Amino acid sequence: MPAKINHLAIISDQYTLQGKFYQSVFGTKTSPTSPPDGPICFSDGYVGFNINSRKSGRNAGFDHFGFDVDDLEDTIERIKRFDPGLLMLKRPGNRQYAGYSGHDPDGNVFDLSQANIENRRDVYAEGEWSQERTVNHFALRTVHPEKIADFYVDVFDLSPTNQPDRNGNHYLTDGRVTMVIMPWKITDYAGTGIGRPGLDHIGFQVESIAAVKADIERISAANPHLAPRSFGVGKESKARLALAKASCPIGAYHFADLDGVLIDICEA
Repeated sequence: MPAKINHLAIISDQYTLQGKFYQSVFGTKTSPTSPPDGPICFSDGYVGFNINSRKSGRNAGFDHFGFDVDDLEDTIERIKRFDPGLLMLKRPGNRQYAGYSGHDPDGNVFDLSQANIENRRDVYAEGEWSQERTVNHFALRTVHPEKIADFYVDVFDLSPTNQPDRNGNHYLTDGRVTMVIMPWKITDYAGTGIGRPGLDHIGFQVESIAAVKADIERISAANPHLAPRSFGVGKESKARLALAKASCPIGAYHFADLDGVLIDICEA
């Protein structure tokens, strides 16, 4: 059985507004057991999100992702077999999801969880449900995409969906969510600000792109604090939008959340 990709985490200075944005636009749901002073924790019925408050020394943005595995100890051993230099860190018991955190050979950080660990709670301890707007992929840009794809296949049993495309992207899936591993090249950022290697964007599958656009317009009019950050406005931002469109063929419409985390959507 492949590991499940079911945790995404964002760091934000305005984490409560960010949580409200995703709930309003995508219909994600919070848990009634979430503590009022903790991170904003919600789910699309399969993938859980944490919007964590930004503390000193942390960068804002799309920060890490996580896997639900059948056996933590076995997964840790598989990581060590792939590369003995990869280290794991046991996490404090106040995390709703992470039992351990680790990283791949290019330094991309992920969390590991298991159904029966003591700190599993909130949306991660509740059952799955169905809704129309769900995460269907996320993407990271990395320096050694082929090696990184091999890591996630070997350690987490993700399935390659095809050969690398013309962009050099690798597509791996747990059967529901696709992980897009894209090559990072500094020359791709000609004409715009340089984004460092790391997590790139979150993709949602929706029932209607037109309906999402209408909802964003309605939500922004009702509460301007929930309006997405502009994307594709101005010369450099247009270049960044062009890069987003060219890099990942899954998304059909691109925008950004309140903190500038990139999002794309496609219809079912």
